[in-house]
Amino acid sequence: MKVRNLIACFFMGLMATSCIQDEALNSEAAIDACSGSEDIITTEINADAKTVDVFVIKTADCSKQTVTFTLPQGATIEPANGIAQDFTLPKKYTVTSENGQWKAIYTVSFIKSDIPTKYHFEDVVLSSKNKFQIFFDYDKENSKALKWSSGNKGYELTGAGKSPEDYPTHQNANGKIGKCLELTTRSTGSFGAMVKMPIAAGNLFIGTFDVNSALTNAVKATKFGFPFYNEPVSMTGYYKYKAGDVFTEVGKPISGRKDKCDIYAIFYETDNEVKMLDGSNSLSHKNLVSVARIEDQKETNEWTKFTIPFIFKEGKSIDKEKLNNGKYNISIILSSSIDGAYFNGAVGSTLHVDEVELNFLH
Repeated sequence: MKVRNLIACFFMGLMATSCIQDEALNSEAAIDACSGSEDIITTEINADAKTVDVFVIKTADCSKQTVTFTLPQGATIEPANGIAQDFTLPKKYTVTSENGQWKAIYTVSFIKSDIPTKYHFEDVVLSSKNKFQIFFDYDKENSKALKWSSGNKGYELTGAGKSPEDYPTHQNANGKIGKCLELTTRSTGSFGAMVKMPIAAGNLFIGTFDVNSALTNAVKATKFGFPFYNEPVSMTGYYKYKAGDVFTEVGKPISGRKDKCDIYAIFYETDNEVKMLDGSNSLSHKNLVSVARIEDQKETNEWTKFTIPFIFKEGKSIDKEKLNNGKYNISIILSSSIDGAYFNGAVGSTLHVDEVELNFLH
């Protein structure tokens, strides 16, 4: 009896041992995110091209910058995190997976963002896995100076976009001159209905999109603003617009209401507490200095010019010293549905925009 029990325990021990396996070491070699000094405005990581573009204010000293990279579990990077580097020219970083079997070499470039003031929407790159388009504009030296943002990252979560043209924000070949921007309000399908976000308006803006907030607080996911060193006077450009057939409020049809597009720009002061405005406060925050917003938008099949003046908020003025030191931000926000951030609009509403320009005091 004792022998039988002993044998049974022996085999049970073998079975238990076979079930307890060491976890396989991680095989990922990638850069997931990066952070650094207050000079950094935003970053763009392209996992396919193995590039990291770090956009910094124009007064940044790129000859001595310290960057910290977020890596997959157990991965290492060389040069190591926290070492000051001269980024006046691009630097190569090598990421090695936890299991040591995979390596990825990334090119890290620092880009001074004295943002351009003319926007032609001619240049795009594809996101990782070629899902959607990302718009760029270039400065006078033909260097990449501005990465536009959109809600396409949020729409990607729905799984509805099979090609770049399926996304709410993409390029169109038939612009006023050359190519143009096309924004279309899309249905988010069963996924959107489940999370009570039934539509996604096409949008494009100067700033960043926080995909981690997209499902919990969508209106705060859009972060608006890049440093601007001039006093804006007006914004001009061309647009075409066609509203969708059925206007809905959070998925419920509203008879008699027509969708409208939105085209506006904001200029505001930054401080220790306010680094960027977002979709919840971009038109109401106390740090706003001036706003340019279209008021007479209409449906039109022809390219229609708009000229929108920046109107100062009551009691506001511009501090020249702060302006020279990059303490003011500007953003341009374009949307196919004016209340799309609150999931009100019409599927199919389409806004085309081209040849936008910020006019400013020299």
